[in-house]
Amino acid sequence: MTGLGDGSRVEKDHLRICAMGDIDELNSEIGVLMTEQIPEGISAELHELFLQVQHDLFDLGGELCIPNYKLLNPEHVAQLDVWLEKYNQQLPPLTEFILPGGTRAAAQAHVCRTVCRRAERSIVRLGWEEPLYDSPRQYVNRLSDLLFVLARILNRAAGGSDVLWKHEKKRD
Repeated sequence: MTGLGDGSRVEKDHLRICAMGDIDELNSEIGVLMTEQIPEGISAELHELFLQVQHDLFDLGGELCIPNYKLLNPEHVAQLDVWLEKYNQQLPPLTEFILPGGTRAAAQAHVCRTVCRRAERSIVRLGWEEPLYDSPRQYVNRLSDLLFVLARILNRAAGGSDVLWKHEKKRD
């Protein structure tokens, strides 16, 4: 058993604890991403973005830790949408699937994205069993999209490009 922020006790494998663990892991993976070599032209900007996301994720974990408690607001989700629009405008449209890779920083952004998707699934699953506010689910949904876009930005800023998936039938 383990304690929640409101003093209640739940099993260590309770859906709430699993969701909290996935958010904690995501926050740690973003910390790793912040240690990677990020191209100088976007380094300070992305460092601030990632630091804000880490603070938001800490709040999200706090919200999950205390049933019926709210820390994330629609404004947090709206900020992700602003960043998504800003960085998406800098990229060419996708015409093919891309593979996680390129630079180490871009690859780590993809790792963060996949952990974020798992956290989203955990939060959705918890929401089937217990009432949750909308912002945590919406936040991780938009954040995974942003991490995908930022992986592409990181590759481009380093002078590279997306790593395209080549379907077997299209290979030369």
